[in-house]
Amino acid sequence: MIRSVVRGYGAALPKRVVTNRELEDMVDTSDEWIVQRTGIRQRYIAGEGETTASLGEQAARAALDKAGLTPDDIDLVLVATSTPNNTFPATAVEIQDRLGMTHGYAFDMQAVCSGFVYAMATADLHIRGGMAKRVLVIGAETFSRILDWTDRTTCVLFGDGAGALVLEAQEGEGTNADRGILTAHLRSDGSHKDKLFVDGGPSTTGTVGHLRMEGREVFKHAVAMITDVIEGAFDATKTTADDIDWLVPHQANRRIIDGSAKKLGIPSEKVVVTVDLHGNTSAASIPLALSVALDDGRIKQGDLVMLEAMGGGFTWGALLIRW
Repeated sequence: MIRSVVRGYGAALPKRVVTNRELEDMVDTSDEWIVQRTGIRQRYIAGEGETTASLGEQAARAALDKAGLTPDDIDLVLVATSTPNNTFPATAVEIQDRLGMTHGYAFDMQAVCSGFVYAMATADLHIRGGMAKRVLVIGAETFSRILDWTDRTTCVLFGDGAGALVLEAQEGEGTNADRGILTAHLRSDGSHKDKLFVDGGPSTTGTVGHLRMEGREVFKHAVAMITDVIEGAFDATKTTADDIDWLVPHQANRRIIDGSAKKLGIPSEKVVVTVDLHGNTSAASIPLALSVALDDGRIKQGDLVMLEAMGGGFTWGALLIRW
């Protein structure tokens, strides 16, 4: 059977680092409070000329370079983002143009923090369906542009950045030993939409709006929802937590990450955590975390890796991949 196998990866971060100490001068908060409740110590904030498209392009070029490929080798550019450069066209189309591609197709995917998992699952379907042989999957965000910098409950949590993977169609045997995506499980429940949202949009206010969140409500649902889809992935592949080499979660909050791993019986030494470095970068957080763990040698070819995320909507999902 056809499997979607990772050929290359890349990441991009803005130049400016903003520490918790710097935020103390902007809002009524403290480094101790932020670290204790979230695990975040710093985040990267986009400056002039740094956009979702420019960061996405940088990550894409790095992934292509590691894959030993060029834009001519790509059939589909798929960008997960909630902070596009424009309402339309899709940021994926802009990145396609930045890469010099005039062939293939490109589109955005909007599932907020679950966006990269949704995009990976979608890319896998396009590859297995024969529509594309190679897909550039990008998670890119500039959440700093939709934050209310007077709201201390949200502005301390988020950061900007981009990460990318190149997926390629390869023949597999149809077993868990195959390299590539083994299974994906996606969920959503719109009844929770008012717990994490942006209070603006073209069809409602005609403005971009700002991010609003009921933090306690999000936390209350997060662990149960995350474990639900991960257990679904285990059931579908007849695997268990013991089989997992690495859990790469969405980097939203250290307490959610720790709580989910504990409930699933995954030891902390198997969990990739970068929330302290990047903050919550929404759809970019998983590919950024993957990039860190690949660069430092933790994730190796043949490892069984679980990706999971939960985001506004609520949306949530898990994806099991043999590296």
